[in-house]
Amino acid sequence: MVWQALADLVLLLHLGFVVFVVIGGFLAIRWQWLPWLHLPAVLWGSTLEFGGWICPLTPLENWLRQASGEAGYTGGFIEHYGLSLLYPEDLTTQIQLFLGLGVILINGAAYAFVFWHRTSKS
Repeated sequence: MVWQALADLVLLLHLGFVVFVVIGGFLAIRWQWLPWLHLPAVLWGSTLEFGGWICPLTPLENWLRQASGEAGYTGGFIEHYGLSLLYPEDLTTQIQLFLGLGVILINGAAYAFVFWHRTSKS
């Protein structure tokens, strides 16, 4: 039970990180210090996608699931919906490159808006 809860926690952390990487730039409008955390996260996330690498949270979650006695990604709400977002079955290198480019384009637009918002106030 504890291992499964820890695996679910890692999954939620992973999902939260992905959401932060994708849309965190828009939060910089509110919190001016956030780019210091967000831009390294974008660099990390896009580097993983462009390199076709696996985030270290993935093997940690899998290990925790195996330690809990689970054979695969079956179970409750978190596993059913969260896992399909983070680990699609048909993920290819081309899709990973598209995702990495999407992260850069979305955040480029976000920071352009943040820059415009800050300069228009002065």
